[in-house]
Amino acid sequence: MHSKVIVAAACALLASLCGAQTYPNKPVRVIVGFPPGSGTDLLARFVGGKLTERLGQQIVVDNRAGANGIIGAELVVKAAPDGYTLLFMSVSHTMNAAIRKLPFDPLKSFTPVTMLGAGPLVLVANPAFPVSNVRGLIDLAKDKPDTITYAVSGTGGINHFAGALFARVAGVQLVNVPYKGGPQALTDLIGGQVQIMFGTAAITLAQVRAGRLKALGVSGAKRSALLPDVPTIAESGAPGYEISTWWGVLAPARVPPALVAKLGTEIAAILNQPESAQRLAAEGAVPSPMAGSAFERVLAAEIEKWRRVARETNIKAE
Repeated sequence: MHSKVIVAAACALLASLCGAQTYPNKPVRVIVGFPPGSGTDLLARFVGGKLTERLGQQIVVDNRAGANGIIGAELVVKAAPDGYTLLFMSVSHTMNAAIRKLPFDPLKSFTPVTMLGAGPLVLVANPAFPVSNVRGLIDLAKDKPDTITYAVSGTGGINHFAGALFARVAGVQLVNVPYKGGPQALTDLIGGQVQIMFGTAAITLAQVRAGRLKALGVSGAKRSALLPDVPTIAESGAPGYEISTWWGVLAPARVPPALVAKLGTEIAAILNQPESAQRLAAEGAVPSPMAGSAFERVLAAEIEKWRRVARETNIKAE
């Protein structure tokens, strides 16, 4: 019996390795749970284009926006575990798990492939907003509580957590206005329907440079090289405030390890190219390739962290 188990395991390993050598032999679908133009979408299209060149098969980006990324994630959970359906996800995946009862297990229903990159958010305001720095924002919010609105790209997403955490650290009350995605939220911010937003650099920097928005602060531990004159939120009246966004790639559970390893290796090679570092730096992020097992530990730790923040800030699902 023991020898049969060993033989079966050896055969399974051999089949996995052979599959990895021929993978992929058809297009690979990449699910993005956010609309075109979002930070996750832009990164997926950049990495997908490079992956197409390296693998010799088309990487097809499929936007399935809704429910803060849950709709897209559920499609991946139900896909065949053959490496031909992947999820390009963001930190919102772990935030969803912190406040919602999901139709899948955020860890066990997936195979972690690799982390991609990480970067701070930018606190931006409509140009007509009467203050131009974080200290002024805090003073105004204390003087007029529950009157300042901030846009969120979905209840329980990174913008929501960033705003709620800021309000708690700064001791103010803000009003969150949920949207179906970052681009729509940004449009209304530019149009003056909402006043401020904690947005990814990927979707805010171009608007700041064009004068359609003004940057009040950055959410990282140190200033961004892209906005060196913009102070961190922590140094501007909210000591200890820090929050970052990050992105990663997941596959359905039970994808053969050899395929996961091949994907992780190819994506890491892409992220290690100078062009990739420049591309992510232009969006305020840095490449952060991380192998599946290490990435899995990050996912678990992030879920616990956001559960704690949700309790402290009273963030709840709709």
